[in-house]
Amino acid sequence: MNQKHDVIKQKNKEVLVVIPARYGSTRFPGKMLANLCGYPLVYYAYRQAKKATCATEVLVATDDKRIKEALEPLGVPVVMTRADHASGTDRIAEVAEKRTEGIIVNVQGDEPLLPPECIDATVQPLLQNDNIQMSTACRPLNDPEQIQNPNVVKVVCDKNQLALYFSRSPIPYIRDAEQQQNLDGIYWQHIGLYVYRREFLLHISKYPQTPLEKLEKLEQLRVLEHGYSIAVIPTDYEAVGVDTPEDLIRVEQILKVREKEL
Repeated sequence: MNQKHDVIKQKNKEVLVVIPARYGSTRFPGKMLANLCGYPLVYYAYRQAKKATCATEVLVATDDKRIKEALEPLGVPVVMTRADHASGTDRIAEVAEKRTEGIIVNVQGDEPLLPPECIDATVQPLLQNDNIQMSTACRPLNDPEQIQNPNVVKVVCDKNQLALYFSRSPIPYIRDAEQQQNLDGIYWQHIGLYVYRREFLLHISKYPQTPLEKLEKLEQLRVLEHGYSIAVIPTDYEAVGVDTPEDLIRVEQILKVREKEL
């Protein structure tokens, strides 16, 4: 497919934020409902997304009644979806089919500290440029331990800030030892946030999972493998996703410090 001839123009600038929430997790079962300072983990992702100025509406999409029952008393709109989705992208596409908003945002439920400003910045390119079909975000990464951590996804971009590849491995590989001393501007951590034009989301979700997507367990690779572009927006946001119980403890400590500073 030639993306130049496959651009989807979208006049509707309304923005729907969808937080896909799956109960099952290989590394951390029941993660979305894990107790974080008295509330379910996914509630914090919802609370942060609600602060984004671009958002017309925010809701959670799940296939598990336990998540629905935990969130509705907190005033969180929840949409039930099928249980057979291969990724969060496919889950939000089911929601988007019944909606009219022209821009759909996929916010990861395990990103409880995602600043609303990051959501606004990542949506902005689609509001300004009709040729951009999808965008995501990244931040500088200098910690050698995090660079090696497979739970921390890395991204490399071309000179136009379009993604070349996403990986759990350290990319790029630095061959010469003398160049390994200064990591500034070399590594970029991918932030779990995707913005789609609605029609493009529905289009890409119809494809089956691709080989690299299956290997890396990274849904955004499906887009690249089919020859489409993803605009990557640099931010200063320190991504603190929750992949393990240890990550949850770290986030809880950060929240407690922030409460004391208020």
